[in-house]
Amino acid sequence: PYACRECGKAFKRSSLLQIHQRVHTGLRAFECAQCGLTFKWASHYQYHLRQHSGERPYACPDCPKAFKNTSCLRRHRQLHTGERPHACP
Repeated sequence: PYACRECGKAFKRSSLLQIHQRVHTGLRAFECAQCGLTFKWASHYQYHLRQHSGERPYACPDCPKAFKNTSCLRRHRQLHTGERPHACP
């Protein structure tokens, strides 16, 4: 395994260790060409790009709405299912 010198966390592949090391180095490898914002993680960068493009690739199967990421779609689907993941006090 590949171990992080900063915290000791172990990884099966060196590429995963390199990604993890951004936590310690602060490296922001992804830069938006439109506005200059930088991101550590590819998923955050992709979500940000949708802010500019307006793309909403995650469609609700129950209604016409669409969302920029799966977590927003998941939260929206609770409206259709009636699921309430948090109880009132």
